[in-house]
Amino acid sequence: MSVVKNPDGNRVETNHSVAIAGGGPTGLRLAGELALAGINVAIIERRENQDLAGLRAGGLYPRTLESLDQRGIVGRFISQGQIFHKAPFAHIALDTSDLPSRHNYFLAIWQTHIERILLGWVTELAVPIYRAREVVGFAQDSTGVDVEMSDGQSLRVEYLVGCDGGRSAIRKLAGIDFAGWDATTSYLIAEIETDTEPEWGIRRSAKGINAIAKLDDGKRARTVLTEKNLHQKLDETSPGQNSEPTLSDVRRALIDVYATDFGLRKADYISRFTDMTRQAVSYRDRRVFLAGDAAHVHSPVGGQGLNLGVQDSVNLGWKLAQVIHGTSPEILLDTYHSERHPVGARVLRTTMALSALERADVRIDALRETMCELFQLAATRDQYLAMKSALDIRYDFGEGHPLLGRRMPDLDVLTATGEQRVFTFLHQAKPVLISFAESAAIDLAPWASRIQRVDAKFEGKWVLPVIGEVPAPTAVLVRPDGYVAWVGEASAPQSGLSEALTQWFGPGATA
Repeated sequence: MSVVKNPDGNRVETNHSVAIAGGGPTGLRLAGELALAGINVAIIERRENQDLAGLRAGGLYPRTLESLDQRGIVGRFISQGQIFHKAPFAHIALDTSDLPSRHNYFLAIWQTHIERILLGWVTELAVPIYRAREVVGFAQDSTGVDVEMSDGQSLRVEYLVGCDGGRSAIRKLAGIDFAGWDATTSYLIAEIETDTEPEWGIRRSAKGINAIAKLDDGKRARTVLTEKNLHQKLDETSPGQNSEPTLSDVRRALIDVYATDFGLRKADYISRFTDMTRQAVSYRDRRVFLAGDAAHVHSPVGGQGLNLGVQDSVNLGWKLAQVIHGTSPEILLDTYHSERHPVGARVLRTTMALSALERADVRIDALRETMCELFQLAATRDQYLAMKSALDIRYDFGEGHPLLGRRMPDLDVLTATGEQRVFTFLHQAKPVLISFAESAAIDLAPWASRIQRVDAKFEGKWVLPVIGEVPAPTAVLVRPDGYVAWVGEASAPQSGLSEALTQWFGPGATA
């Protein structure tokens, strides 16, 4: 139980500082970020256990892997996945080896394993989970949110975050518009067992994209099937779209595509998804926030959905923590929408383009072939891979050094205690100022309790995706999410530092 004060100065008891609706990858990652920052956070999850996650998403991209590395847990995922230095585009595979990242690859790992590993992490951080429950209502006031759960229990929290998927109850209850485009294609995804060996691999035809892949146990297969309503406009009133898919639906789709169901015996997991493309017009309504699929949905082509949601959480977590701790004013929370909404919009645009390129049409075939020819150019290929990997994200912090607003590279630097990687300084989700100039007289005294200071040497070249080499800074201020908030240059080693510290980490303490 924690205590806050309302504007009248009266004490208001809360069960938790933050409640997260939804315990998928986005919700779990956000809970871990908040718990690391010392926030009393809880998850409300409708599933009775995490084993019901299913396969769904199938991998992690470089920037997501970097964000996990920044917390010291990326090895847990790498040990359970498979590394591929290839990223698909239409019918070709692009080599990711030249991406300037320690994690210059795609890690193939099913969502069920991703959730299991994240659950282990948040369990270590003692995050409570209210299972087999959903949020059915909430009411906001000036000091918090009263959250009503499906079992009749209620919670009092300071902030509520909806990580409850594309049909988000939190978004609907908050009245946040979900603007965009209706679905034109419906897919089934299932874990199946058959009497005869199915046709492995991807099949592209006039019936759409269909695929069957063998699972690790060798007995089951994962299938993604395009249903018959390909290229028709779909909404929740379309046949089958507002109901749970069944084994009969999977059998019917298999026969339609492969002319056989391969002796389909059972399906352990069946789900339906579409290419509906929508984005919340606002990621925030006062004390309520949206992240992950609750904030944006799109076609799974390109595999960016889970990664986008996890990175939403990394952006939001430290900001919520600072406001709750009282070190930063509430206006800091507005930057969550201003930074992440454009990133989400770009992913939606990209997935719509990729979905169009997968359609079977002579004109689309011509467009696809033309695009594949353009991807033979190194500059085009590099720009696309930097975008898809999310390594090229630049938040708008104004004009300045090319590093400003971009992810901090994971350099091998020499410190007083020996050689270290930059990402190790971020393991506790705290901001860090790294000085690379011995003579830099940087005064951090008013923020000394909030900012780590590291004096380091780096002898190599500073390289950014697409941009290439950039001038070496004398110092950098790195936010907990790994983005550079300020850059010191030799001509003005401390210019703008106090303003950046105040903007991102609150006013400095007075003597």
